[in-house]
Amino acid sequence: MPDTRTDSTGNTARPARRTVLAATAALTAALAVGPAATAVAAPHDDRKLRALISRMSLEEKVGQLFVMRVYGHSATAPDQADIDANLAEIGVRTAAELIEKYRVGGIIYFVWAHNTRDPQQIADLSNGIQRASLSLPRGLPVLVSTDQEHGIVCRVGKPATLFPGAMAMGAGGSRSDARALGRISGAELRAIGIRQDYSPVADVNVNPANPVIGVRSFGADPDAVAGLVAAEVAGYQGSGVAATAKHFPGHGDTAVDSHYGFPVITHSREQWETLDAVPFRAAIRAGIGSIMTAHLQFPALDPSGDPATLSRPILTGILREELGYDGVVVTDSLGMEGVRTKYGDDRVPVLALKAGVDQLLNPPNLDVAWNAVRTAVLTGELTEERLDESILRILRLKARLGLFDAPYVSHAGVTRTVGTPAHLAAADRIAERTTTLLVNEGGLLPLNRREHRKLLVVGADPASPSGTTGPPTGVLAAALTELGFTATALSTGTAPSAATIDRAVAAAADVDAVVVGTYNVTAGSSQRTLVRRLLATGKPVVAVAVRNPYDVAQLPEVAACLASYSWTDVELRAAARVIAGRTGPRGKLPVPVMRADDPTQVLYPIGHGLSY
Repeated sequence: MPDTRTDSTGNTARPARRTVLAATAALTAALAVGPAATAVAAPHDDRKLRALISRMSLEEKVGQLFVMRVYGHSATAPDQADIDANLAEIGVRTAAELIEKYRVGGIIYFVWAHNTRDPQQIADLSNGIQRASLSLPRGLPVLVSTDQEHGIVCRVGKPATLFPGAMAMGAGGSRSDARALGRISGAELRAIGIRQDYSPVADVNVNPANPVIGVRSFGADPDAVAGLVAAEVAGYQGSGVAATAKHFPGHGDTAVDSHYGFPVITHSREQWETLDAVPFRAAIRAGIGSIMTAHLQFPALDPSGDPATLSRPILTGILREELGYDGVVVTDSLGMEGVRTKYGDDRVPVLALKAGVDQLLNPPNLDVAWNAVRTAVLTGELTEERLDESILRILRLKARLGLFDAPYVSHAGVTRTVGTPAHLAAADRIAERTTTLLVNEGGLLPLNRREHRKLLVVGADPASPSGTTGPPTGVLAAALTELGFTATALSTGTAPSAATIDRAVAAAADVDAVVVGTYNVTAGSSQRTLVRRLLATGKPVVAVAVRNPYDVAQLPEVAACLASYSWTDVELRAAARVIAGRTGPRGKLPVPVMRADDPTQVLYPIGHGLSY
């Protein structure tokens, strides 16, 4: 393999093979691993991994447990604003300095941390991170992770391939499609140096008011969710990326967002066994690489009042001992309120390790958390042997993913893999199987280009999850125009004012039909007023629920309503093709929609979905 030069950011685009071997000479002498597809580390590999651990200092061991955020597009030369943010939050200037100071075992990428500008840049950042770690004495490869769920949670955007989110995949109901999503997304993540994806969501969403899971879940049927979880796991891990089932022991029935509060799950142990546990059991059978904990109380599983992340009865007693899981357990972000309510930031990481956690994700203050773990070992609250157990699991995963053998990626690999025409076409085909037609009175859909040539597209324009898609009204209008209509877009927002509604009504006077994108409509939402005013014009109105399918219960007057389950481009283009009749609607509700006037009664059951 030819040598390449260091790029302008100070990161290696593709280090020479001898450079990699020089940086890892001590490691490769002690460890030989097989290909990335190896299912589990063999026993003799464990002996070599334990030999590595025996040579690590206490500080190196503590660092290996942490997965940390860091600002910047480059490991060594980020923008000044990102340097300032790193100094303020972490006390270092760059990712390279973070690794040198704390010897962290993992780094998580975020859009807001400016880690994910474009695929080639992400590859350079990943290489720079690996180079910084492997150049240190006894340096180990870093496990780079992100939340690439697709749909409404997506950190790597265009030109990478973006797929429908989980509930849309639930509406499609195809395990083959879920496996293809994991395979393609996994290949693209691996090509840019991300080897651990915090996906799929294994929560069974049985609460329509759930503010944090919702359409991130495959649905409300535990067996259907389990099948799709296992299929996605197989796809990701077949491409050499560790999948992560989350949020154990189940976050699907809460009305509180654990980012901002401390949810309580009131399910009985029997309900947990038949509902929440089912997808996690399937993930474990599928060989899941890691499982993420939930920051919530589950009194039937542990009456102590501790969050599951800090619960030994839940993580060790149930997950490890009853379910037989011996892979990596990673916390959800330790900056979330759900894990900080009861204990201070210095106690949380120690209690998590005592509960059975392996990776400590994104503490609000790394110095406090890191020193708390170190002190706990020095004072005897934690044993060094306990740390060694978790480090062995982490190193097993790194070995399984081929990080000791091939930690770097190449620009050529990015070009060859990320956002290829074949991948993009696969995403569009999968999306076409997810759009769900909930209402179609009088056969309004598909719209006829002769009768409804001029269209107005109004509605909510929520921010792009990845920062690279949308705005939804514009995407829908452009897609419908490409399909032979003349469509114009008017963004009216999630809470349209009276003046905005008036503008939309005035614009409707000059068109043949209106498409309204709705977003989490409630009884008191002015989106309902917008829809009613548009209906009063006498023009045909088509509603597209761009997030929760439950919107349809709040819009009883509309003659046609579709659910796209997310507002990203691939799902909106699919909805446009259904509206235009280019393809028929094939999705089926993966959750029940309850009546707005009586939430105990089902309006549309699981499996509902019209066709034409």
